[in-house]
Amino acid sequence: MQIHLSSTDGVPIYRQIVNQVTYLIAAERLAPGEALPPIRTLAEQLVVNPNTVARAYRELEAAGLVTTRRTAGTFVSQTGPSLDRRGRLAILAERADALLAEARQMDVDTDELIDLIRRRETRLHNKQ
Repeated sequence: MQIHLSSTDGVPIYRQIVNQVTYLIAAERLAPGEALPPIRTLAEQLVVNPNTVARAYRELEAAGLVTTRRTAGTFVSQTGPSLDRRGRLAILAERADALLAEARQMDVDTDELIDLIRRRETRLHNKQ
């Protein structure tokens, strides 16, 4: 499971973990019943406090996306809610907000940012 954290986008670390795990589940890159890394292992991998990962896992469990089995670990929920289009767009909206905030800090206007996104999209499609 690959999670990439940013200390500059203004989103708390635990929320970044929640958002990315939610995205991985929505994109079906994490399957129902699949184990998530143990808290300490993920904390070491991300170089964050284990309490941060534990908080993210609690939020994911409260949302019904994962289940925790004592001594066995944390697993993607078998019956958890799948994300509909609205849920997926909400995740992307948070990421867009962070990108817009970063662009503003770097004095890049929205038109330039949109142009950059279009060029990147073209580049990605040409690679496939």
